[in-house]
Amino acid sequence: MSEILKSSKISVTPTAIHDVLMIEPKLFGDDRGWFTESFNAQDFALATGLNVEFVQDNHSFSRQWTLRGLHYQLEQTQGKLVRVVAGSVFDVAVDIRKDSPTYGKWAGVELSAQNHKQLWIPAGLAHGFLVLSESAEFLYKTTDYYHPQSEVCLAWNDLQVNIEWPLPKGITPNMNAKDSAGLLWDAAPKF
Repeated sequence: MSEILKSSKISVTPTAIHDVLMIEPKLFGDDRGWFTESFNAQDFALATGLNVEFVQDNHSFSRQWTLRGLHYQLEQTQGKLVRVVAGSVFDVAVDIRKDSPTYGKWAGVELSAQNHKQLWIPAGLAHGFLVLSESAEFLYKTTDYYHPQSEVCLAWNDLQVNIEWPLPKGITPNMNAKDSAGLLWDAAPKF
């Protein structure tokens, strides 16, 4: 997919990873404010060619410079449709599928409450985000249930992957112990 696809209600733009897609729902606004369908299965399938079923919704709140990820599950792999409803984040997907033409590559986009963009991340990719605003609320739908026994964390700062996180000089991201101990590329299991 190398072009922008549009349905009547959403547009889809490919990223640096061929099947990681930026989704932009149409906003309907007037002097009262705005309205959008944040997800419509029929429109999503029409615009992306994907027929997905979501089974779980997640919602997180994080403070500025918090970095969550890069997470994936070896079992019950999850496709994710992610968005931000307050604040802004730099959202990243890393392709860990050995047979993919973009294996080892990453794609990153800013998602914010202002731009209303969403990111579709298919199963088989590591995912994480960095909070850019004072705080952010991050929502995502998943195609399978959380399976903590098979969760893996890829190191956010692995030199081989070389993600260009928009961290100001001298700022160290706020991370939990699990994310701080992420595996380097060569040690991380792949699909």
